[in-house]
Amino acid sequence: MALFIPTYFSTISQYTSIVKSNTITFEAEGNYQKQSYRNRCYIFGANGKQLLNIPISNTNKILGKIKMRDVVIENSNWQRQHYKSLTTAYNHSPFFEFYKDDLQFIFTKKYKYLIDINIDSFLFINDALELSKKYNISKIYNENVINDFRYHAAVKYNDKTRCTPYIQMFEDKNGFLKNLSILDLLFMEGPNSINFLE
Repeated sequence: MALFIPTYFSTISQYTSIVKSNTITFEAEGNYQKQSYRNRCYIFGANGKQLLNIPISNTNKILGKIKMRDVVIENSNWQRQHYKSLTTAYNHSPFFEFYKDDLQFIFTKKYKYLIDINIDSFLFINDALELSKKYNISKIYNENVINDFRYHAAVKYNDKTRCTPYIQMFEDKNGFLKNLSILDLLFMEGPNSINFLE
C-alpha cells in the first residue's frame, strides 16, 4: 500500500510517486494542516509561479483539529477564478484545448468537502494520462506505513525528485519552474507527460 494525502491537482513529484505505486490509499483520517497542497496548487502564469488556493470555510476553525475528510470548503467564486486563471495561463499551450471541457466539469460542480474535489482532480489526471490507478480512502489513521508518501503534501518539503525539464509556457522570461501542479505538465506535453513521470 502506498499512502498519499489527497491534494488539489497534485505536484509533479507526487504523480511521479503515484505512477510508480501499485495500490494507492488516500489518507482521510489525518488532521488537516494549513500551508499545504491539500487546498492549493501552483501553475505557471505570465508573471511566474501563480497560486491557486481553495478557500476553507470558517466553520472549520471553530472545531480546532479537523480530519481531512471533514474539511468544508467555502463556496465563493473561487472555481470561476481558478478556471479563468488556467485558461489565461494555458489557452495557447499545445494540449489545453483537448482537456478543457473535462476540466471545466470540476469547476462547475458544487462541492462541500475538500476531499471530494481533490479526489475528482486525481480522477481527472488518472483518466487524462490513462493511468488506470485504483485507489482507496483510509478508514483509520495509519501512523507507520512502509510506502508513506504523505510528505508530498507539505509545501515546505524540499523535493529532490528528478523530473526531466520540459518546455513551459513562459519559460523564456521566467526560466524553468520545477514541481508545479501536474496540470502544467499535462497542458504542455499531453499524453507524453507519462514519459516525464516514469
